[in-house]
Amino acid sequence: MKQKPKGRPFLEVFASAVQEDYRFPLLEIFAFLYALSTFVFAGMSFGGYGSSEQSAYSLVSALMSIPLNIFMLLVFKNIAFGLGSDLEKGTIQTTLSYPLKRHAILTAKLLSAIGVALLLLFGIQILGLTVVAAGIIREGIHVVILTYVASLGYPLLLSAIILFVALWVKKGGLALVLGIVMSFAFSVIQGIALIIAMFNRTAVPFQILAIINPSMALQYHYSPITSFGGIVWNPSLIEVVTDVCACYALVALALALCYYYFSRRLNL
Repeated sequence: MKQKPKGRPFLEVFASAVQEDYRFPLLEIFAFLYALSTFVFAGMSFGGYGSSEQSAYSLVSALMSIPLNIFMLLVFKNIAFGLGSDLEKGTIQTTLSYPLKRHAILTAKLLSAIGVALLLLFGIQILGLTVVAAGIIREGIHVVILTYVASLGYPLLLSAIILFVALWVKKGGLALVLGIVMSFAFSVIQGIALIIAMFNRTAVPFQILAIINPSMALQYHYSPITSFGGIVWNPSLIEVVTDVCACYALVALALALCYYYFSRRLNL
């Protein structure tokens, strides 16, 4: 009897997850929202920057502002109503019947939930940047890459936390609510940190928060926080890269915890 290729069960699980996460018309709706928000800001930004690192950062930040929130919403939905719903309803048992290790099943699910969403985001973003200012991108490619990497750190960390909560409580809706609350709470905390920084002239709260969201460090690298005429926080590029590395270390740690729990501790 002819054996199936070893990679086929993984591809079947991945294809099933993609079909569930992006069933019609969800993929088309989110692709449209990505494109609309990207090219609207591209049109507003066209011709507004010179050829410098500051210009490259400002352009990418403008194009990423709304699409990044759409990306977070898509990933949260995929995790909460994809894997979380499978756990809550018990349909994950069908997936576990495949001749695959649990960590491979989780990898296939995450490639669908996060990987496809990233490909969709970057495909449209790269097209938008190329249309708007290919010259600026070529001159400041290192800034462009750093801006994207820094901007994605916080959404990926939050997604990993939501994933662990979904695995732990086996309820996708609760995990989604927690993710939205955490995102809102972080925005509030960031506002409080700005008030503290301006009145007490201390950057400590921001230095802590930048480990969670390194895009803050990059933002204030180009636009320092000032108070009463003095600079409160103007992180160097080395500090920005350090915060990015620290954030992704937290992402890796959170994902490792998810893999361990799913593979060893999750009872179904």
